[in-house]
Amino acid sequence: MPFRTIKKWVFVIEGLNAFACTYYFNYLLFLLRDQFSFGSFESLLCVAVHGGVYALASWVGGRFAQRRGYHAALLLGFIGMAAALGAGAWILGHSEPMPRMALYGQLGVLMLWTVAMCFTWPTLQALISEGESREGIARQVGIYNLVWAGCSAVAYATGGVLFETLGARSLFWLPILLYAVQLVILGFIAKGVRMAHALAGQVGAAHTPAAHPEAAAFHQPVKPRTFLTMARLAIPFAYIAINTLLAVIPDRARALNLSTAEAGAFNSLWFFVRLGAFVLLWRWTGWHYRFRWLLAAFAGLSISFIVLLTSEQFVLLVVAQVVFGFAAGLIYYSSLFYAMDVGGAKGEHGGFHESGIGLGICLGPALGAATLHFVPSRADSGAWAVAALLACAFAALIWLRVRK
Repeated sequence: MPFRTIKKWVFVIEGLNAFACTYYFNYLLFLLRDQFSFGSFESLLCVAVHGGVYALASWVGGRFAQRRGYHAALLLGFIGMAAALGAGAWILGHSEPMPRMALYGQLGVLMLWTVAMCFTWPTLQALISEGESREGIARQVGIYNLVWAGCSAVAYATGGVLFETLGARSLFWLPILLYAVQLVILGFIAKGVRMAHALAGQVGAAHTPAAHPEAAAFHQPVKPRTFLTMARLAIPFAYIAINTLLAVIPDRARALNLSTAEAGAFNSLWFFVRLGAFVLLWRWTGWHYRFRWLLAAFAGLSISFIVLLTSEQFVLLVVAQVVFGFAAGLIYYSSLFYAMDVGGAKGEHGGFHESGIGLGICLGPALGAATLHFVPSRADSGAWAVAALLACAFAALIWLRVRK
């Protein structure tokens, strides 16, 4: 099978993975709200622990993929996620006699699923980039972003309807079904996946120097590797905002009198805007190695985050979602593009990229939960605390730009 055809199947696996992961993780928060009376504080704490596990496991997953092979990493990830969710389905069916034990069981399932998931994303990022030219990396990263963002947007928009129509058990059996399909496809392209890892080993052994897609990158005031540092700083803070927002959406939906299906449909707007941003940033490369675009995106992300967590005006919430989606898209695209473009070991750099995401998933909700714990009288205290953290990151970006 031609290598290019194999990569097309990798994109199919990526799309299925994005749908399954988005549906399970985001609507698990609604299940915890309905079955175990989770509010904003409990949801933020849950997401924070998930993020801490994500940060550590992604680094391990990236190193495992680079050293043991892409096929082994994906096999371990898909089987691990399916097994964890199988345990979650069993716990859900036996939750009535011991609700407290059922809660601990579901949280344990979430953490095991998180560890297994972290063997998939760094590996998929590496697979689509191995053996590509300078222009090929830009093209492949663009397609990769469109696939996961599009499938995630559809999963979040339709997840509320699926959750209400198919029931809470669908949180487990539907992703398990998708993981099974992914395993079938992986078996079909196994030889090609192993060949990609062998190619990565040859590239590493030859110590091929990293190159950049544009000669103009070397004429910028900021060095190309500094852009990688900036992007690695920005991505965890972007996910601080994203996952703080996702964690409180079930509670916000209750305050705004939205059903689960309505909350999923309305709050998916920024997912689709992010998808549109990926299309634009893929086709137009004028943002490559341009500091002002990264800085503007971070400022827009911070301001729109405050609006989304504090406002109840429909028009403002819509505008804020548009700004938030575009800003999140540019920051994510910057992090992944520079990681794949500057780095040589794609699996390890993908692991660092995902670890940065996990760090953000952990820190933002953790700060929000801590603030709500110590200042319970102010429902918006967590939002402002996270906003202050984002302001510190904004200052750090400027410092990286002006330092010699």
